[in-house]
Amino acid sequence: MERWLYPGSIEEARRVQVELLKKLRLVPLEAPPRHLAAVDAAFTDELVLAAVCLFSFPGLELLEEQTAVEPLKFPYIPGFLSFREGPAIYQALLKLRHKPDLLLIDGQGIAHPRRLGIATFLGIILNTPSIGCAKSHLIGEFRMPARKQGCCCQLKHKGELVGHVLRSRAGVRPIFVSPGHLVNHRDALNLVRQCLRGFRVPEPLRLAHQLTQKLKQAQT
Repeated sequence: MERWLYPGSIEEARRVQVELLKKLRLVPLEAPPRHLAAVDAAFTDELVLAAVCLFSFPGLELLEEQTAVEPLKFPYIPGFLSFREGPAIYQALLKLRHKPDLLLIDGQGIAHPRRLGIATFLGIILNTPSIGCAKSHLIGEFRMPARKQGCCCQLKHKGELVGHVLRSRAGVRPIFVSPGHLVNHRDALNLVRQCLRGFRVPEPLRLAHQLTQKLKQAQT
């Protein structure tokens, strides 16, 4: 676990990605989740600030909040951001009193150049179903969905389906949904839709983001 979270070099990080990717499984969820953990991270010049909010599902009642602060140990290199924010998120998740049935993470799942975004990275390490829900486009080609809420289109990279582009609210920029681990494309999209409460960002991630911002303000 330590080696996966704290590689000593870029070369070692690449080897970790190759090793973890062998464990990736995109399969239907065995059962609907009862507890969902939403994960968000923020940064200062020297720190990673992670927040985890645990919710009931599908009611989305907030049950628990946990945070973690870790020193920045990995440089900013596109495609390797999991090693930069992953350790703090991992520590925050370990503090939860109840193990979540699903992780909803602000970031990419398999919609990543090496199919190992932060949602896939953490899903594999924790052996927990995970979904990436990103606010920005990283890779892949897509046709912009219609402006009506709920419209979506496929996101493909080199001919492979890596996620969906979802109009989560009418007239706003879409979000990018991709399976992380132990969940398939259909379930990932459906679960994110069930988490929408009138905002662009799914409600669990919106509240997790608010928590990271409070944590960041406390650091300044």
